[in-house]
Amino acid sequence: MNGTPKYALPRPVASQPVIAQMLWIAGFTIATVVGARFEIPHNPVPYTLQTLVVLLAGAILGARNGAISQLLYLGAGILGAPVFAGGAFGIGKILGPTGGYLLAFPLAAGAVGLLIPRAKSTLTMGLSMGAGLAIVFLLGTFHLWAFYIHDAWAAISSGLLIFSWWDLLKLSAATMIYREVARRSRRNPST
Repeated sequence: MNGTPKYALPRPVASQPVIAQMLWIAGFTIATVVGARFEIPHNPVPYTLQTLVVLLAGAILGARNGAISQLLYLGAGILGAPVFAGGAFGIGKILGPTGGYLLAFPLAAGAVGLLIPRAKSTLTMGLSMGAGLAIVFLLGTFHLWAFYIHDAWAAISSGLLIFSWWDLLKLSAATMIYREVARRSRRNPST
């Protein structure tokens, strides 16, 4: 394997033809929209599957393309496509309680894309994705505190702690999905 980490994709999306990269990016943008549709309403921030997709976008697409997929998602929502949780759209959603989480998506995908190629085990893969998740929660909770709640403990409680079990499940799922995709792609002689 020439020093390549055990779980790295043998041919990263970023090295594929431009058309293939564009299709992957569009696919993850659409997957983020679908993740927003799996929503359990909760105030001030709903439970969704978006962060699962964000983590996988960074891991599979790489830093640049993962971030682009999330920028396209945000751009579509800001321009009026009903892509956010609950079918919401517009700049108001970015300025609302969930804005910090949404704005963190490209940064989180980029961070995971930078870290995941160095992962040599399932644990380091999970830690790489955990770093992306931490970015989402840091920016999301900070935004919630600074613009809405104005009480640090209340922001942490309602913007981070309440989601810890849910996001640990998504982090575990993203890690296992990526590990399996990488493992199977290594067996594929066409890659």
